[in-house]
Amino acid sequence: MVHRNRITSILALALLAAALPGACGGGSPDDVGATPEVCEGTSEDGSTEFLKRVGCAADFEALASAPVDASLPGARSVKVVLDRADQDALYFQNSVLYQIHYDFVSSHLSGDPLPYVPSLAEFNATEYFTPDRRFVLGAVTHYQGPDVWALELSPYDTASADMITALFKAVKAASFFGTKLAFHPTSEAVAVEAQKLPADIPVVSTGDLYAGIDYQPLSLGTAVGRLHFAKAADLADEYLSHQDIVVLDEAPNDISVVQGIITEEFQTPLSHVNVLSQNRRTPNMGLRNAMSNPELLALKDKLVELTAGPSSWSVREVTEAEAEAFWEAHKPEPVTLPELDLTVTDLRDIEEVTPDPKDGEPLRDAIKKAVLAFGGKSAHYSILARIPEVPIQKAFSIPVYYYDLFMKENGFYDQIESLLADPQFNTDAAVRDKALKALRDAMKTAPVDAGLQELLKAKIEAEYAGHPMRFRTSTNSEDLDGFPCAGCYDSNTGDPADWEDVLDAIRKTYASAWKLRTFDERTYYGIDHRTIGMALLVHHNFPDEEANGVALTNNPFDPTGIQPAFYVNVQTGGDVEVVAPPAGVTNDEILYFFNQPNQPVTYLTHSSLMPEGQTVLTAAQIHQLGVALDAIHERFSPAYGAAAGNNGWYAMDVEFKFDDDANPGEPATLYIKQARPYPGRGAAAGAP
Repeated sequence: MVHRNRITSILALALLAAALPGACGGGSPDDVGATPEVCEGTSEDGSTEFLKRVGCAADFEALASAPVDASLPGARSVKVVLDRADQDALYFQNSVLYQIHYDFVSSHLSGDPLPYVPSLAEFNATEYFTPDRRFVLGAVTHYQGPDVWALELSPYDTASADMITALFKAVKAASFFGTKLAFHPTSEAVAVEAQKLPADIPVVSTGDLYAGIDYQPLSLGTAVGRLHFAKAADLADEYLSHQDIVVLDEAPNDISVVQGIITEEFQTPLSHVNVLSQNRRTPNMGLRNAMSNPELLALKDKLVELTAGPSSWSVREVTEAEAEAFWEAHKPEPVTLPELDLTVTDLRDIEEVTPDPKDGEPLRDAIKKAVLAFGGKSAHYSILARIPEVPIQKAFSIPVYYYDLFMKENGFYDQIESLLADPQFNTDAAVRDKALKALRDAMKTAPVDAGLQELLKAKIEAEYAGHPMRFRTSTNSEDLDGFPCAGCYDSNTGDPADWEDVLDAIRKTYASAWKLRTFDERTYYGIDHRTIGMALLVHHNFPDEEANGVALTNNPFDPTGIQPAFYVNVQTGGDVEVVAPPAGVTNDEILYFFNQPNQPVTYLTHSSLMPEGQTVLTAAQIHQLGVALDAIHERFSPAYGAAAGNNGWYAMDVEFKFDDDANPGEPATLYIKQARPYPGRGAAAGAP
């Protein structure tokens, strides 16, 4: 068996907030050696609720938080409290029993004879922000991969350099790891204050930590499959099986259904392949030098069981019988799509696609109803259009009726029936690929209904003249809770100045419903291919945006909700894909604590395409984005969050751009492109 126990990737760096309840990982802290270890064992009251000194690894383990999720990987953390009202008394609190600082200090440090600890709201307002605060609050995190012991503050904490120095020296003097201790700034603001620290306090940056990481768990789980090595660039000409576990040099933008994914290049959690893995509930991980890893190479082309854990991974060879039993036990529940609504034939302004729910009607029911005629993307975009804080492009939707008409009038449904009845088509990927390509080629030259063309010409000439138009897929089998099918379908642009170009864009978009990967994805989930339908979301094209990005309206590294933040990936304009950047290219990757005082921003990585010291977005643009994300999260909560009965973690997956096309020469303006439920924690099973 191969086993690795290493700190994770960029995800571990999201444990920047000292107040996070679960900074965690696996294994015991390494022997730091320089300071003699004398275990304290228990605190003064005979328990391990807190210690005033951490004398050995066992002491640290007795207090440290335990692994909770893939988002809380490869590190273990103990919260610390310096009580300035009690001669700088230091406490290492049990971070499992007391997940936040307030719980500990209100239980142990309030009254008789100490000052009373006020309410949580008052505590939060003073103890992280005021210069005369009673407590200095932080955490010590052991990052196992680079073997770094780091003192950290919450990213929004405004503690002065003097406060940080006092806390650092107290922790160093009272711990066995003191000689290895460094200070790790957890936000840009904290990093500025850290520049004022004395020279004898070492400072470790997020980049320093990241350099010591070799394992990145993104989607946790166990899978069984044949270990297949491939290069991402070759996948277009290579067929993968849903019984494969694939080892890749980098993350592709798209991939067929597989049992698990290992990439040599680390990924962003918002990459298409990770969204797909989250939805499929299959493991997805990054591993440096995976393509040359000797343990993996020894199992190449063999049946294996792969487990991606929060701080470690393992792989072992299995028998054919074990593999068959696993596949049978883990077949996904079939997804049944509701019958399409083919009664809607008008080109509908986007604001009218999903009407506001009537009194007592759940928002999710209104979305489900709109999906039947206009697909998931249009249904969600319609709601965005009526949120005042959310800027979008003016848009309309072509209902699914016209896709159905296109398929019927050109005999494509009959062709599909013939293909589905062919045993070789269903069992041989090469045959299936060739047949589907022939179908798509035929669709790309087929006539488009004259009635639709007449309506569309009139609509564009009257309301959208002078711009190329983007025709975006909006099907009843994408962008849905439980089945996002990220990257399944292709959108296209057509210039009305050349009407044939518009028709080509429509036909290419319709044809993308029959790509091999898309077809196989639906097959894996038991979807009847005859039940899919494609509406189109139509608006001006973004020709040369200044920035483009994706975001989550919640913190994917904190399932508890104690540290809410927006998670943002953004890249400067151009042809670089944000969710699957080329090898060696990094985005600005941000945690934006929008709802915290001072609204701190933590940069996990910086764009490699920007000059040193510059960011893709300005502070004003980040705030503008935050306002929109906050409004989106709030508006969709009744459909997908706690208000809809989901008591778990909830987020909307949002695509956005900053563009100055409307006002050239002015600062680029935010446009929200789409929002869909993120299929991570808390996503309900099954499409609506």
